[in-house]
Amino acid sequence: MRRRVALLVLGFAGAAALAIAVVPAGPPSRLVLAAGRPDGAYYRFALRYRDLLAGDHVTLEVRATSGAAENVALLADPESGVDVAFVQGGVRAPEGAPLVALGSLFYEPLWLVARDGSAGQGLAGRRLAIGPTGSGTRAVAETILDAAGIDTRETPRSSLTGMEATEALRAGTVDGVFLIASPRSPALQALVRVPGATLATIPRSPAYARRFPYLTTLLLPAGTLDLENDIPAEDTVLLATTAALAVRSDFHPALVNLLLMTADRVHGGPGLFERRNEFPSPDHLDLPLAEEARRFYDSGPPLLIRHLPFSAAMLVTRLKVLLPVLPLAFGLYQFLPGLYRGRVRARIHRWYRDVHDVDVALASRPSAAVLRELGVEVDRIDEAIRTLRVPLGYEELRYHLCAHVNLVRERVRAALADAEASGRETRAAGPRTPAA
Repeated sequence: MRRRVALLVLGFAGAAALAIAVVPAGPPSRLVLAAGRPDGAYYRFALRYRDLLAGDHVTLEVRATSGAAENVALLADPESGVDVAFVQGGVRAPEGAPLVALGSLFYEPLWLVARDGSAGQGLAGRRLAIGPTGSGTRAVAETILDAAGIDTRETPRSSLTGMEATEALRAGTVDGVFLIASPRSPALQALVRVPGATLATIPRSPAYARRFPYLTTLLLPAGTLDLENDIPAEDTVLLATTAALAVRSDFHPALVNLLLMTADRVHGGPGLFERRNEFPSPDHLDLPLAEEARRFYDSGPPLLIRHLPFSAAMLVTRLKVLLPVLPLAFGLYQFLPGLYRGRVRARIHRWYRDVHDVDVALASRPSAAVLRELGVEVDRIDEAIRTLRVPLGYEELRYHLCAHVNLVRERVRAALADAEASGRETRAAGPRTPAA
């Protein structure tokens, strides 16, 4: 029994080793995520991803960048080393870049703070700060301005952003500031407190949301930003894009599920605009949704990843290739011990043919000379059997054969003794004299 169990264990261990060697390698255990500025929301979220993924034995390197535009460029470049990136709706990927989205993660409101309510009179002819070239704020702001037919000749577009844009609005060198930022960001909090400036609704916001699928409208109730100072002073409709998680189209499917499960833990709670479990979401994207992500939203994560640690789930997934081999392995488990027993028995039983030949020769009442030859043959058989090496469990068969050989030897000796006695009597009687 021990031998059979050992054989079975060795067989499965060998099959598992073969599966691990032959089956394509599992997902990488190290990823690089293009996040954003170290003081930005993207970077803070990336650090939470890093801590959660470490519990699944996946190392996440967080790479600081200038923002969403650089993130997209790095992700589109296969030589950059970036595997995943936070991207913002409205930031265009290079033509032909094989990028896909895993889902949107949270709303990113587009704030427009203008002096003296000038935005309510339209944006044309106003001096606007829309952020530096390559920034996510500028990409969305230019989309809106271009769609409205507002060109740069009549509406100068400054690259100022953040606190510099706030100071320019305070000084009156710009009439309005576009900013995509968290409601709690210091830049926004300073911007809405500029004397004479108000948070404005972008004209025809619902039309933009209908035209561009990555945009949506959000209602900001009065006093949401600052209840004590009643900021904003009235309900305001905001345009918002979403932050999304993007990868290249050849990204490992198992990691898609792991990242989306991590995103659910990071972004699944309620926020100022987000409902509980609203994100991650397959909506509000301008990149195509990855097929594995679509399956995640339709059916949830695969069973193994849902109930096992990620590394264990990946090992089981690789070993699933053994399932078709199991019936064969079980058959071999049943067959090989019998084959082994047959081989050992054959090594012993082959000598029974020689013993049987001697036994048959005895039945023919051979002469003493033949009996002496049979005795030599029996000794040869006995010597071969005694030097025969067999497993301990089969020694009983060898001892039985030895007993049978000794039995035949005794019969040969008895027959030889009778033959020799008969010969002596014949010689003692001498030749008979014919009767007279």
